[in-house]
Amino acid sequence: QQTMSDVISCFLLHRKPLGFQDLKLHQLLVVELFSDQPVEGRLGPQPVVLDHTSGFEGLLFVDDDLLGVIGHSNFSSIRATTCVYKGKWAYEVLISSQGLMQIGWCTLNCRFNQEEGVGDTPDSYAYDGNRVRKWNVTTTNYGKSWAAGDIVSCLIDLDEGTITFCLNGQSLGTAFTNIKMGPGVAYFPAISLSFKESVAFNFGSRPLRYPSCLTYPVDGYLPLQNPPTADLIKAHKLLGYMKNVLGTSIDTQEEKLVDRDVAVWRLHGDATVLITLAHIFNHFAPLMCKVYLVEDVLMNFLLGILEGGGSVDEHPLIQQLLDLFWLLMEDYEVNECLKQLMMSLLRAYRFSPIIPDLGFQIHYLRLTTAILHHEKSRKYLFTFDVLRSVVFFYIKTPLRVKEAGLEELILTTWWPTHFDKEGKDEREPADESADERLRRRAYERGCQRLKKRIEVVEELQVQILKLLLNNKDKSTGEASRYIFLNKFRKFLQENASNRGQHPTALCPPEYMVCFLHRLITAVRASWDDSNRKSPGSVSSEEAYVPPQLFYNGKVDYFDLQRLGGLLSHLKKTLKDDLASKANIIIDPAEIQRLTADVMFLIDCVVRLMCRRRPSDSLTEEPRLLLW
Repeated sequence: QQTMSDVISCFLLHRKPLGFQDLKLHQLLVVELFSDQPVEGRLGPQPVVLDHTSGFEGLLFVDDDLLGVIGHSNFSSIRATTCVYKGKWAYEVLISSQGLMQIGWCTLNCRFNQEEGVGDTPDSYAYDGNRVRKWNVTTTNYGKSWAAGDIVSCLIDLDEGTITFCLNGQSLGTAFTNIKMGPGVAYFPAISLSFKESVAFNFGSRPLRYPSCLTYPVDGYLPLQNPPTADLIKAHKLLGYMKNVLGTSIDTQEEKLVDRDVAVWRLHGDATVLITLAHIFNHFAPLMCKVYLVEDVLMNFLLGILEGGGSVDEHPLIQQLLDLFWLLMEDYEVNECLKQLMMSLLRAYRFSPIIPDLGFQIHYLRLTTAILHHEKSRKYLFTFDVLRSVVFFYIKTPLRVKEAGLEELILTTWWPTHFDKEGKDEREPADESADERLRRRAYERGCQRLKKRIEVVEELQVQILKLLLNNKDKSTGEASRYIFLNKFRKFLQENASNRGQHPTALCPPEYMVCFLHRLITAVRASWDDSNRKSPGSVSSEEAYVPPQLFYNGKVDYFDLQRLGGLLSHLKKTLKDDLASKANIIIDPAEIQRLTADVMFLIDCVVRLMCRRRPSDSLTEEPRLLLW
């Protein structure tokens, strides 16, 4: 190892000006690193996954990657394939539901059943954020309540004999001391969860989300799975080379290299630059097929480009990099890279911490928007289920005041003290005391600040949907809107029938509500864009359709064969009723003015609303707004 280090140092100090003939040797020497040495104190295979063949109790659904799990019986338990007996170790659990679960560590001798799980037996230790307790045969109060979208870090110190848990990067304190240690004793990550509760584990196949809880890894806490240290350094160096080349041009008259703004680089540029980039991509492309490297290197690099703020259109470097990916990488490489990048963004968005300005959510949505601006990348990403992208349209509710920072944003609470029969404040502002007025105004200002931040997130979410509904990119195949509508149809069919579907494949109701809200906003935008070309037509603010015309027993909303058939249905059966009862005059010309795609979306919205709401509440309403 020392010999190779000397060679590299000598080469860097005494090298000649770099030319094409020695570029390959230069890259090999600079990125050459030795493999990581195995770490003592761990037993088991790499990568670390859930042990779905033994060591479990009850009925469980385990994801294809053997990292996600959902309970399907009264109280089910499962452990990992790797155990530790010495040193300091950590893993993370991404909480997908906030129900009854016990997460922690157990030994090989632990035996669980449908009543007793992790923490209920000797030599097993667990944290339960649902009941806010810790478990080791007996139970006591510990920690804080968790919610869907939180991350629990589980740390074990087998040098000192302690177990600690963190919630979203904040230490909950030492949970257990003097745990059993010695010859023959090793601890597996383990979980017990009740019916329909679900989590996803991260043993180190991806960067740990909260490497700063307590002081690990400074104090020596390691993930159970080895990070690809050598590949990480290679990827960082190669990405740096790439950026340097894009920021360099060749002055042919002066015969020298000059700096230039990276933003002005174009794909159809200097052939020398493209050849140099091809050399770099020869080493870089294979690395981008690895999940860890995509999330830790590429995603963070792209996020760094957007850190300065401004609109997504002001950062053309991301578009240029995607052009290079499609030009210089094999199709299977760029496909895998984009898939892993989008999955990493989905995870980062879903499990981002709650802060008052929603800065993390906005950051991830801006990068998602920038990627979807790239036409070829957008159309490839349509191969994902619409269901997965629905996560981007949900805003995590700040359930815990202190963790969410709401006390800083909304300094005081206020509520009306006198109500009328309809629940509205019947007092006039003049009747308030000076203290009540100050508290009300401070409360309203805080709410207004939070509302403005939420509106920023919602606007980005609507922008994403507008890109997915783009109907002007037909030159490279089917338009994005056509592909999206086909995926959306399948999404609705899967979530409406729920026949033979895996429970984890269904969209949670709270996600569906947010998704429909953003979708209808996008439909309104399409409606109004069309109306600008037809002066005098009805605006989206004025148009409505009486719900009785849809929810009157004549239409079977579970007949999915007719999904999207609203256009022909309006023409044939409801034309006279709509003309007399709605404020939209429906005639063939008017119907044709609205595109079939927009009408399809309206049909889907009406069907979903009718499924999720009781018939009496619909028929009592005077009208049903399209949004």
